[in-house]
Amino acid sequence: MKKNISKILLLMMACIIAYLFLLPLLFMVFTSFKGVAESVTSTTLLPKEWTFENYIELFHNTDTSPVIQWLINTAIITICGTALRITTSVLAAYALARLNVPGKKIILIGLIWAMAIPEIVTYFPLFYIFKQIGGLNTYWALILPSGSGVMCIYLIYNFLIDFPKELEEAGLKIGVSIKCQQAFITFLGLYNSYLWPSLVINKNETRTITLGIAALVLGENYTNPGMMMASTVVSVIPVMIIFIFANKYIVKGFTHSGIK
Repeated sequence: MKKNISKILLLMMACIIAYLFLLPLLFMVFTSFKGVAESVTSTTLLPKEWTFENYIELFHNTDTSPVIQWLINTAIITICGTALRITTSVLAAYALARLNVPGKKIILIGLIWAMAIPEIVTYFPLFYIFKQIGGLNTYWALILPSGSGVMCIYLIYNFLIDFPKELEEAGLKIGVSIKCQQAFITFLGLYNSYLWPSLVINKNETRTITLGIAALVLGENYTNPGMMMASTVVSVIPVMIIFIFANKYIVKGFTHSGIK
């Protein structure tokens, strides 16, 4: 009897904690279905009058908010950038872990030092390079810099070092898991990136979804919380779908990254 009571109490506590964590997400979703007046003045979570006008206006005004184009831009950049980083990272990590590379210790020390360098200090030279070659307002300015993932190389390297050579063929699925884990982390980083894209992209048609939402918030729609939340919901949906399908591999990647 005491065990059942303790389980019920733990379940209730878990539900309360989950609700607190989900509250911002629920607020975002429900506010997106409120009209302008209600979204500004409402003190309740649920809408009194449900409306799709925010979504209709968001997708209708393609001149000011080309959401579909922003999502297409984001998909191209994140998919290509993630594929580029994972490919270069796996090749570099495998070479360091399995091949007799000259100066391997120096390279590894260089990787550790590189991880200590703030990413923002690389923005000026990168911006200057892309400006000189005419790469501003193009996909290349957002894809090519993502090809250098020092942390990704180091994590995959550590995984390969700890994983026995004899089990490489048998451990193919584990290798896929660690790659999926790093791919998802890279994808999230590129998807949510704002500072670097804001420096190299200033045309509405080449914006990513993050830049687009920022433009909506900082523009005339700052007086319409419902519109802001609707655009945010649209941007969150692709990430949630990917996470649902890749969740199994992501969890396995975190589990097997500590294999000895």
